[in-house]
Amino acid sequence: MELNNYNFGGFFRKNNLVGIRNYIAVIPTVGCVNEVAKRIAFNTKIVQPFLHHQGCCQLSPDLNTVTRVLKGIGNNPNVGAVLLVSLGCESVSAEEIREVIGKNKPVESVRLQEIGGITKTVKEGKRIVKKLANELELKRDNVSLDKLSVGIKCGASDATSGLASNPAVGQAVDILIENGATVIFGETTEVLGAEHILSRRAINKLVGEKILNKVNMMEKRANACGVDMRGGQPTAGNIRGGITTIEEKSLGAIVKSGTKSINDVLEYGEAPKEKGLYFMDSPGREMEFLTGVVAAGCQIILFTTGIGAPQGFPFVPVIKITGNKKTYQHLIEHMDVNVSKIIEGGESIQEAGKKIVEKIIEISSGIKTKSELSGYDSSGLNANIYVTGPVI
Repeated sequence: MELNNYNFGGFFRKNNLVGIRNYIAVIPTVGCVNEVAKRIAFNTKIVQPFLHHQGCCQLSPDLNTVTRVLKGIGNNPNVGAVLLVSLGCESVSAEEIREVIGKNKPVESVRLQEIGGITKTVKEGKRIVKKLANELELKRDNVSLDKLSVGIKCGASDATSGLASNPAVGQAVDILIENGATVIFGETTEVLGAEHILSRRAINKLVGEKILNKVNMMEKRANACGVDMRGGQPTAGNIRGGITTIEEKSLGAIVKSGTKSINDVLEYGEAPKEKGLYFMDSPGREMEFLTGVVAAGCQIILFTTGIGAPQGFPFVPVIKITGNKKTYQHLIEHMDVNVSKIIEGGESIQEAGKKIVEKIIEISSGIKTKSELSGYDSSGLNANIYVTGPVI
């Protein structure tokens, strides 16, 4: 299944990672200055904001997570330069985040309380991003698949997801791994009832136990709320689409991870240290999950959907794949790949998997996804950071 000579055009960074996009990211270190970041990035083609609602009045485990994620977002290979936007009194350290990102790419920062309000801060921010734009690497180099890190997600799933789009993505994952790429999947809530199957694919007993422990912890947190999970997982839309139980959903969801050994379990937003297949402890909701794999270094995301989901991400292309023919036709402005012929008998899972890899190469070389073309991901509003503790 190897795809010999399948290369793409990417932008090399200082740390030898390769971006498939070349944006300046405007990143608030706390949700209080989202509006500032949005105005700085407004009406520009190469500047995109990553907005979130975290960074202050949280317990230390969540603040550590937010700090790790913001460092990872800034260090994503698709980002050529970074402007950090700080309020000045947040609980995370803007200086620490800047220092880590600055080892790999140009990074500047503005602080509203220091500069003197939103008007002055936006003006200064726009001046800085204009300067950073002149420092961007503009030349794409020929790169092999082993430089890619790919995130895997399913959302708005229906019965066709487990029958067509997820198995097709699983086939693509196997091809990617065989060609040296890194793949990260997760959605811990959507592994419930199938965790024993995933644990058998772990590279060793310790990793297998990590998978079981993460699922067990997630289930205990859900049970602690004293309510039934149904309606949350599977969602109301999943149920309308023909999925009846969380176990049924999980069995359909895990096939999108392919058949290869799972190297390790990552914390939310944690970057893998080696190539291969990884499971990330993460929620099923799109906004937080996408942030997690982007912070872990994924340059591109495969997103399967049955009844249709439009989400993208500010500077990471999200390829939408459906096995539902009606969804592909009805939501054509959001769908990138149609694998419904698997159900009709007109295409094998193997053929569909190779087609998805070919689409990855195409998008990685600069062709835009449907979400990029529609601008659905350009405002930075479709993202957030996953936290587990209270706001205090």
